[in-house]
Amino acid sequence: MTNPSRKLDDLLAVIRGLRSAADTSELLQRLTSAATDLTESEAASILEFDARANCLRFIAAPWFHQQHLKDMCVPLDGSVAGWVYSMVEPLIIQDVAGESRHFKAVDQVTGFTTTSMVAVPLTYGKETLGVLEALNKTNNAHYTEDDVTILEILGFFGSLALWNLNLQARVEASQSEKVELDRLKSNFIAITSHELRTPLGLILGHATFLRETIGEEYREALETIIRNATRLKEIVESLTSVENVESGMARLRQHAVSMPGIVKDVVSTFSDMAASKNITLRAETGPTDLRVEADAKKISVALSNLVRNAIMFTDPGGQVLVKVTSVPGYVQVSVIDNGIGIPAKDLGRVFERFFQVESHLTRRHGGMGLGLSVAKAMIEMHNGRIWAESVEGKGSNFSFLLPLSPTQSSVTSISTS
Repeated sequence: MTNPSRKLDDLLAVIRGLRSAADTSELLQRLTSAATDLTESEAASILEFDARANCLRFIAAPWFHQQHLKDMCVPLDGSVAGWVYSMVEPLIIQDVAGESRHFKAVDQVTGFTTTSMVAVPLTYGKETLGVLEALNKTNNAHYTEDDVTILEILGFFGSLALWNLNLQARVEASQSEKVELDRLKSNFIAITSHELRTPLGLILGHATFLRETIGEEYREALETIIRNATRLKEIVESLTSVENVESGMARLRQHAVSMPGIVKDVVSTFSDMAASKNITLRAETGPTDLRVEADAKKISVALSNLVRNAIMFTDPGGQVLVKVTSVPGYVQVSVIDNGIGIPAKDLGRVFERFFQVESHLTRRHGGMGLGLSVAKAMIEMHNGRIWAESVEGKGSNFSFLLPLSPTQSSVTSISTS
């Protein structure tokens, strides 16, 4: 019989050696080898619970049995390993000949004859993950509580390994699910956008025509139709814009454009919207005509969404300023308002698609949470950067930087404080 002190030293050596295992598979094989040696057995194995099949599967076993056991499904009922897993208790069987819980199919496929065994559950927290078992104590000796203790110590490291495997599997499953959800989302957006464009175009075309020919008594109703159809068209275009950027389908048509010119055009476009809310909307473009190589339409879309957002969240009597400034190598455009501001807890998420600061049940302002995500996509296509600063109750400052040269790298290193 091995000296207890020697066995303890061997156990410590095994534990230290686990750190050098190349991967989880090698670590589990080392544990079964250690279990075989330290319990003076002929073989040992680790079984992991398969939730889909509701059985245990061999994840580590002697190399000469691995091929036979790779597809073996050990039932929870009618097997020693299943009993240990289900009861979450260790079990010693000194003679399996008359043991009804012995699953004989394993011996049949491997050609191995099991005479005795000891098994312990592998647990992590409150979750049972599998079983570690040792077979056939040498010299016809009996398994003891010391053998159970050895397996429980080794099983602790086996449990950690199985838990890590489970986490990895869950992460991979989540990633696969995310990929599939993204695919479904892209298909939905593409189909919806395509199917809505034609009827929306017809509605707007006919409504606009009727507005010019019909009497005053129906003009207000037609204006309502046109206004809401236009809004729906903007939503469809916003969805398509972000999706095209993320899928790589969007293309830039760059040429030298005047940023002060774009700012003035956008401010002019939204002057009526601002006036209807009694909001002062003005531009500060400076004396220099700052030009950048950019896609003017996409920059206009980005800025329009920022200005619309500022007007929407500024109370009557407020102010919105669109300012163009020069930064070495870049041009900066800022949309500054003294509106309701953004809570600090939400500031980091305002550019997420569909994110809305207000609850959908209590919010006072319209929109689907698409405008800022579209603006972000448009700016980042130009190797630019967009960010937000805000103090709740005092207002917000949405700014973006664009490189003067289209080949210039992204602006992550530029200070925005």
